[in-house]
Amino acid sequence: MKTRTTTYAKGVAVVTGVALFALTACTSGDPEDQSSNSDSFTTREVSDGTTDFVVVTNPGDGPVLSYGADSGIELLTETEDGLEYAFKDMNGNGELDVWEDWRVAAEDRAADLAGQLSIEQIAGLMLFSSHERSPADGITDAQKEYMEQSRLRNVLNAGPNDVEANVTWSNQLQAFAESLATEDEPYVPVNFSSDPRSGAESGGDYNASGDISRWPSNLGLAATFDTETMTAFATAVSAEYRALGIGTALSPQIDLATDPRWLRVSGTFGENVELATEMAQAYVEGFQATPDAEGWGDESVNAMIKHWAGDGPGEGGRESHTEAGKYGVYPGDNFDAHAEVFLGAMDAAAVMTAYSIALDGEGQPLGGGDRMGSAYDSYRTDLLRQNFSGVVVTDWAVTAGGSTDPEAMIGTSWGADDLTVAERHYEILQNGVDMFGGNNAVEPVLEAYDMWQADFEAGNTDVDADTRFAESGTRILAMLFQPGLYENAYLDLDESQEIVASQDKMDAGYQAQLDSVVMLKNEDGTIAAAEAGDWSDKTVYIPRNYDTGQAGLFGPGEYTEGEGLTAEIAEEYFGTVVTDEAETDADGQVISYTAPDLSDVDLVLVGMDSPNSGAVFANSGHDEETGEWYPLSLQYRPYTADGENVRQVSISGDLLPDGTQENRSYYGNTSRVSNESDLDAFERAVAAVEASGKDIPVITVLRANNPTVPAEFEARSDAILVGFGVSDQALIETAIGLNEPQGRLPIAFPASMDAVEKQLEDVQEDTEPYVDSAGNSYLFGFGLNYSGPISD
Repeated sequence: MKTRTTTYAKGVAVVTGVALFALTACTSGDPEDQSSNSDSFTTREVSDGTTDFVVVTNPGDGPVLSYGADSGIELLTETEDGLEYAFKDMNGNGELDVWEDWRVAAEDRAADLAGQLSIEQIAGLMLFSSHERSPADGITDAQKEYMEQSRLRNVLNAGPNDVEANVTWSNQLQAFAESLATEDEPYVPVNFSSDPRSGAESGGDYNASGDISRWPSNLGLAATFDTETMTAFATAVSAEYRALGIGTALSPQIDLATDPRWLRVSGTFGENVELATEMAQAYVEGFQATPDAEGWGDESVNAMIKHWAGDGPGEGGRESHTEAGKYGVYPGDNFDAHAEVFLGAMDAAAVMTAYSIALDGEGQPLGGGDRMGSAYDSYRTDLLRQNFSGVVVTDWAVTAGGSTDPEAMIGTSWGADDLTVAERHYEILQNGVDMFGGNNAVEPVLEAYDMWQADFEAGNTDVDADTRFAESGTRILAMLFQPGLYENAYLDLDESQEIVASQDKMDAGYQAQLDSVVMLKNEDGTIAAAEAGDWSDKTVYIPRNYDTGQAGLFGPGEYTEGEGLTAEIAEEYFGTVVTDEAETDADGQVISYTAPDLSDVDLVLVGMDSPNSGAVFANSGHDEETGEWYPLSLQYRPYTADGENVRQVSISGDLLPDGTQENRSYYGNTSRVSNESDLDAFERAVAAVEASGKDIPVITVLRANNPTVPAEFEARSDAILVGFGVSDQALIETAIGLNEPQGRLPIAFPASMDAVEKQLEDVQEDTEPYVDSAGNSYLFGFGLNYSGPISD
């Protein structure tokens, strides 16, 4: 039989009547002396140099607690089966309320607390902040203002991975949140979130700056065809997130990549429904679980699958962040396949809606719904709510912009441009959505509350505003209870520094990079197993190239130039690295390159990036100055879209005042690829090899964000490697035989741009694949190892 008694403790000193307990349960000092194996909890004082707080270690399986040293929070204790457990009395009433009891299910705690929050607090919970990019600045006046005035508690951490800066900033905001609690407005901790921050492509070396473990992109993880690799990724990265104070991942992106031109293919798990679903499930499960715990624990992170119900089928591959790509089209009537991936991952804590307006093949709103973006579209949100009871969040800035909000820097209120900002909030709330991404101001939410209540009182809705807000409040609070933020929101700097970028995590990330590399061609065994040091006395030629960049919302295109693969990394493996001589103009931009003499060269590695046809925030596909629509291309040389498969009348387009529809066709127009120089580098290398009279192997190393048309370089390449968001180190080691490739294509590489035009934006695996000189088809699932094609 369980026995339970309750006592009440303040700070680290126990109140009168339980002095004996003070000797055994409340101590401070070396944390190594504090053990959860004792019969009662222990305490210790911790400081990160800026914020002082108390850490409470419960016995057995009880969670760690923490609270600010000056917070005024006191401890309640209970004895159960001979063990003394501590609980935080967060409202100071001397009683263990349901929402304060960590033994109670998160959903029940959330429901209990939601009924006690003010409408202003719940409205604040509905806000998800704009990007906070500088944790090193510490807590700012602007952050204090939105936390205090708007009651905002969901903060997007978009800053770098510096552990000390993140820990001290996180602790400052948590302490400030505690200080804002009053008798009328209970305590709500800060829920930090983050977009993906563990990609290996950010550095040539596998561990980059050593700031966090580095892994392939989502497309690269999918290329492993291995859910165990995905689980290893999720387990490692979620632990690092929590050590940085992050409780919610704005990921995974699980849009089905049915159009190879789409500018966000790299963030997906590819084009195959089964693979994408399995990877999504493993990602969600790995992030939200804690090793050696049953479900949620101190290394768990809320996963937010996005973007419901798939933002991949933008017409012509255009991206819905911008006006040019605001329409998604379904000429293949294949919406269900896109939704299937999401419906297979409904265990996620949250779902983010898409931006795009969904149209069928005839240009009509999908499913008879609204000609509006996903958050406003009752057809798609109703379908989601039939299958999902968790938090639904809009993508960022969907309530901004349009004719009623012309000063917004970024506005994506597709289809709702003529509504006021408050009306947009109300429209979204009516669709069962809970939170507004990128919004710091609470006033429009409170206006939406008034609109809701007015409609209720007028008999236009059956549910009053308080009930509707409490529903969202309960869902959102569950995201704070599930990972234990109410118990332990503070970070121990020493512990965080041990967790983030630990060697085991970095090594696991690098192994995943190696496992994800895809070999498409290996003529006559060009790439073969080698012993370390085989190339230490050899010379490699790595050509240079440049990218003029794509102009966009944040300014002109960024000009970049250099070796196609990081020379400093190559120097770790080769005795000598040679490259081109560049002639530049007065602005430092390249006029021409001259290849070196290859007489002493043993190997050529040509590093190329996917053809850069556009950028997410660049309104790519539409020249706003001239009004011209132009094609996004997967080849380097200019592509003029005048083939028989190019639409001369677009499916999508704005409705014009005369009742007709705008034609967004790019028929007859030409692509605008900014890194054509990559193909120049390849051709220069091939010409230099021919001029040398030597049989020097040419290995093409493609760093891919999208599929690429290989016809421009395949025939003259002796071998081709593809890396999806991996480091140059992993690619170089694979090229010289230190790693046998085992990755496979998560999306087909097309035969031509004509094949791309022929495929339908919403249909997976319908693109005619490229067939190389060896007769291999570069379709979904293809990849080579040293023995030949990899089989299932």
